[in-house]
Amino acid sequence: MKNFTLIGAAGYIAPRHMKAIKDTNNQLIAALDTFDSVGIIDSYFPNADFFVEFERFDRHIEKLKYEQNKHIDYTSICTPNYLHDAHIRMALRRDSDAICEKPLVLNPWNIDKLSKVEEETEKRIWNILQLRVHPSIIALKKKIEDGPKDKIYDVDLTYLTSRGHWYYTSWKGDVSKSGGIATNIGVHFYDMLSWVFGTVKKNVVHVHTHDRAAGYLEFEKARVRWFLSINYDVIPEPIKEKGQRTFRSIIIEGEELEFSSGFTDLHTKSYEEILKGNGYGIKETLQAIEIVHNIRHEDPVGLKGDYHPYAKNQLTKHPFLLK
Repeated sequence: MKNFTLIGAAGYIAPRHMKAIKDTNNQLIAALDTFDSVGIIDSYFPNADFFVEFERFDRHIEKLKYEQNKHIDYTSICTPNYLHDAHIRMALRRDSDAICEKPLVLNPWNIDKLSKVEEETEKRIWNILQLRVHPSIIALKKKIEDGPKDKIYDVDLTYLTSRGHWYYTSWKGDVSKSGGIATNIGVHFYDMLSWVFGTVKKNVVHVHTHDRAAGYLEFEKARVRWFLSINYDVIPEPIKEKGQRTFRSIIIEGEELEFSSGFTDLHTKSYEEILKGNGYGIKETLQAIEIVHNIRHEDPVGLKGDYHPYAKNQLTKHPFLLK
């Protein structure tokens, strides 16, 4: 049984990490969040200690080590994107491995610096790249590997996940903290595309606003038109009529990839592999970080070239941004 701590216990994604820790028969002994609405901990680890101040959390971990000879094996990090780098460093210097949500960091050069901390501490940084353990994506990767070696696949990626007005007030609506829409909701898709189709060769941004982004990516084995949005208005009417606020689609050579299910236990599967030493480290995450960094800093070219059909949707301003 391994000892875990968790930083960022009140967020949306934290319960998946708590479940994964429990499902793999390990224990969460302490958690930290500046927000104290964390009753969900009781569903998994009611005896875990909880702190709202980093200093007391850090002191507690040190006391466990020196007074109870209790070592922290892993620190799970579920904090806002811009804090990942600092919390990973803290975890490694406390002699534990770090398991961090995506994106691992916001900028590619942070990867090199974190690699040095790994070397100094002899601890590991693991990234949750959950689509790599999704059965449909694993099957797709094998199909591409077994297919014609010189074939370049045409792919359309669409991911629409509605967000309310709260989004723009939260850290997620602040590009300096979240990295923007492509980083916040798209990085795991770019990682999946990299994993399946190889090295990226071209990255063009057609549209990039506060609530949507569209572009073209060319990989070794794929030409990808992509569109992301958090605006409910762009969701297709048939999906709205079903009462759904999310729509994801990957079309490869005119054929829809079915991966609407199978998401329930991806974090647990990721933890299982990490505990075996087979998880994904910082080198594997680099290309996706480079892709979203470039998207964030490229000037959109507009509706030119091979763009995603959804990019034609009228660009709208969110009411909050007009105040």
